[in-house]
Amino acid sequence: MPTSSPPVLDAKPADHGSTEDAGLRPVRSLSCIVPCFNEAENLEQLLPRLSEQLVRLAARWEIVLVDDGSTDATAMRMSHWAQYPGVRVLQLSRNFGKEAALTAGLEAAAGEVVVLMDADLQHPPAMLDIFVRHWRAGADVVYAVREHRRDEGLFKRMAAGWFYGMVNGNGRFKVPPGAGDFRLMDRTVVQALLALPERNRFMKGLYAWVGFTAVAVPYMPEERGHGQSHYSKLRLLRLAMDGLFAFTLWPLRVVILLGFLLALAAFAYGAYLSAVYMLSGHVVSGWTTIVVSLMLFSGIQLVSLGVVGEYVGRIYEESKRRPIYVVKRELGQGLQRGEP
Repeated sequence: MPTSSPPVLDAKPADHGSTEDAGLRPVRSLSCIVPCFNEAENLEQLLPRLSEQLVRLAARWEIVLVDDGSTDATAMRMSHWAQYPGVRVLQLSRNFGKEAALTAGLEAAAGEVVVLMDADLQHPPAMLDIFVRHWRAGADVVYAVREHRRDEGLFKRMAAGWFYGMVNGNGRFKVPPGAGDFRLMDRTVVQALLALPERNRFMKGLYAWVGFTAVAVPYMPEERGHGQSHYSKLRLLRLAMDGLFAFTLWPLRVVILLGFLLALAAFAYGAYLSAVYMLSGHVVSGWTTIVVSLMLFSGIQLVSLGVVGEYVGRIYEESKRRPIYVVKRELGQGLQRGEP
């Protein structure tokens, strides 16, 4: 546990209204949201660097830490940091998932500009200066996008390409491949996101859906500070399924296409059997054909029912209108809404 205050407490705020910035909008207030799940060790390295960066970017700022049901010492570390000005802590009652934690942070943030970043040290705080410069020049959204994926395995790269190809196949909006949650958003963008009513939130899709003027900043994630990624292959698969079912109708369309192709194949095979009988009088033995066909069509029917069930299940979950998250405790003092 830290025994001294963050470096920012002794730092002097930078001049945010210099003459060289004439014509650019000033940063009056900035909120930085950091969702955390078992990130106790990483927070001790991130928060001093982050607070030191924020004091140079905005006259008024806050760090909103969201504890998503951590089971390590994260809550204790957050309680300590909440004693310092500008640090606010939201402790959720259990693990609701990163999408819910991000939503909790967005609803709590009061800044004119809002930044989202991870606590695992893979998102460098130094990039916030680039984000802010783009925002001051007129961008509504500034997001970091991976320069390449050569450091990932072949299967993950292929799966990512397939996923983005499916999601972006609708043509109405594009989810940028390689972009994540590391981004800066104007207050109008945040309000648009919070106005969306769905409970099952796929944030990458929601960022793209609301639109606004966006600028991509290439970067490569740094090495994770401590611990391991909380996203297993199964969890990534679930997240991908959430994105597909939330923003595309491709699963239903694939079922329709498959049904059409099978009906066409059945018609062609029926025509073939009829032609053989009419030309040679030979009746084709159908035991094997019948069994295989029944197994095939039964499997396809079950898969089709499962696809439809996924959509119906999500409608059922939305109809319950349960809260996206539950806050157990709030600590610290951040920005106040409505302040100039």
